[in-house]
Amino acid sequence: MISIPRALAVSLLSSAFLLTTAAAFAQNSNTTPPTTATRPTTPEQSSLPNASAPPATTTQTTGQSPSDPKVREMNQAEKDKVEREGK
Repeated sequence: MISIPRALAVSLLSSAFLLTTAAAFAQNSNTTPPTTATRPTTPEQSSLPNASAPPATTTQTTGQSPSDPKVREMNQAEKDKVEREGK
């Protein structure tokens, strides 16, 4: 039964050490930052539209092309299969 008090003493000593270390660290981290820091005055990148680009259209989205009738048929068959059986 001697090991229980010894374990309790080790536990108390280690927690006291950790608390004093944490307090010392917290005390050191409360210093004010140096006032010599500078902030950028102008943005590094500006967003300007590309003047040579063609105007946007609402009829066709980017990357879209007219699909082959066979591909449309296969896609519709797969959608129907998912609706019937699930994923």
